[in-house]
Amino acid sequence: MSIDSGTLYIVATPIGNLEDFSLRAARILKEVDLIAAEDTRHSKKLLEHFGINTPMRSYHDFNQVKAEAILVEQLLAGHNVALISDAGTPLISDPGYGLVKTAHERHIRVVPVPGPSALISALSAAGLPTDRFVFEGFAPEKKAARLKRFKTLINEERTIIFFETPHRIADFLEDAIAVLGPERIATLARELTKMYETIRRDRLQMLYEGLLENQQQGKGEFVIVMEGAGPAGERPSLVSDQVLSVLLEELPLKQAARLAARITGEKKNALYQRALELGEKS
Repeated sequence: MSIDSGTLYIVATPIGNLEDFSLRAARILKEVDLIAAEDTRHSKKLLEHFGINTPMRSYHDFNQVKAEAILVEQLLAGHNVALISDAGTPLISDPGYGLVKTAHERHIRVVPVPGPSALISALSAAGLPTDRFVFEGFAPEKKAARLKRFKTLINEERTIIFFETPHRIADFLEDAIAVLGPERIATLARELTKMYETIRRDRLQMLYEGLLENQQQGKGEFVIVMEGAGPAGERPSLVSDQVLSVLLEELPLKQAARLAARITGEKKNALYQRALELGEKS
């Protein structure tokens, strides 16, 4: 660590409810020399609410290279800098990786100031395994790329977490159903910590139908937490493959999986996913 350099603080801010702002976070933002904010206009409201008058500089996806150079220069000159995002913990699907990486390379002290995180908040309330999970960020915008991403997760055993926007949530669920199966359990967390927060745990198909029936539920920012695939030992056997192959010659995929489950006694969700794989190979 450089003796003369300042400290880079990674400060978490509220994702909705201002009462989640920690005493430490407020103190750090008051004490540093400069705040690097994703959107200074957005962050100004938060700072004004807590009486924080520290100067701000914008730091976002479109000015990262230039802003990082300026911020590192400030840090090397002995000034303390705090990095904040529009909401939640910086760097979680937000800018900041380059700055933190450079700070470490230049032996600048980096200090996390923990607090709100939509990712962890949703996981804690999802009712799904939390001992192992994988964060996928935002799914690709285009349908073909989104389907491809889901296909890579068919055999993922860990709990899977995505962020999604309101204008893409219906397409997200539709494509997840097509690849991962309608029976997979998931939790849809919307507008976390805000006035219209909703957390619903159900099968993907039911979550999708509920969204279509109530347009209000399609508004706001989303975190989707999905159960992983069963362990390899719980996946369809060779006998199930043979049954599925025969049924798929005569029946739609969903019906074939349901009937195969009745015949073999194996889980319908796992058989549905296996039917998708068999369909691709044929």
